[in-house]
Amino acid sequence: MEARLAVDGGSGARNFLHHHHSRPTPPSQPQSITQAGTVPQLLAGGIAGAFSKTCTAPLARLTILFQVQGMHSNAALMSNPSIWHEALRIVNEEGFRAFWKGNMVTIAHRLPYTSVNFYAYEQYKSFGFFVHFVGGGLAGITAASATYPLDLIRTRLAAQRNTIYYKGVSHALQTICREEGFLGLYKGLGATLLGVGPSIAISFSVYESLRHYWLSQRPNDSTVLVSLACGSLSGIASSTATFPLDLVRRRMQLEGAGGRARVYNTGLFGTFGHILRTESLRGLYRGIMPEYYKVVPSVGIVFMTYETLKKLLSQGPFS
Repeated sequence: MEARLAVDGGSGARNFLHHHHSRPTPPSQPQSITQAGTVPQLLAGGIAGAFSKTCTAPLARLTILFQVQGMHSNAALMSNPSIWHEALRIVNEEGFRAFWKGNMVTIAHRLPYTSVNFYAYEQYKSFGFFVHFVGGGLAGITAASATYPLDLIRTRLAAQRNTIYYKGVSHALQTICREEGFLGLYKGLGATLLGVGPSIAISFSVYESLRHYWLSQRPNDSTVLVSLACGSLSGIASSTATFPLDLVRRRMQLEGAGGRARVYNTGLFGTFGHILRTESLRGLYRGIMPEYYKVVPSVGIVFMTYETLKKLLSQGPFS
């Protein structure tokens, strides 16, 4: 989830960067403190997150469209589509640019969200596992709560198909506040916050275990290769475990959108139960494949962009 939930490939990238900056090879030894200043860290982290989201936006939109399938009766038009067929439908009916619907608000969301998370990561990583874990969780919760309205608006813009109800970010913000009240901007927040802890715990523990085992068997392998592989696998593991929460969050975000009647009226756990009864367990994993496909490029793009920008900015006026 977006805070994926600090995740969505983000936790894998965060773990990747964390260990790439570690001074020693053995994971049990202390880590070095980054030489880049605070401002370069914030700018590099925010821009890297936004750039990665832009590159993987087509897969992200496909994920959202599959996740909301079955929410309304007219979603039967998307009955069991393949990723390729749905991509062709978007191109034919909405145009190629439609893959990036809502991307500007995604960038506006990721710049502050990713910056806060990367900066918190850099600050906490030298204080040990427990403080790092708790601090990372609190940073994720804070960032998710502060930027959540942007995430909800992004979902509503991306979920629009041929019928356009929200004409842009400002129009969506005004319409939601007018029709659903200010709290309408926070629909589904509970699912997001509930997933922050498990997401970080799973991604961190999987990353640590894989990295430790890999280096114990092949200590001479490139640390970049090891971190990229372990970061991608930890992102996949975390996404798999928390994807049902992400799907529930997306559907709750769309409750009442465009003047439609509410589908789920029983809260977070009631929504889970409703989906299980009407769509089975498989319904909780609609859209998981495009989510998997974007993990590896997301981790790689974030890492390369972050490292390049941090080096450039640390040598500039912000250093």
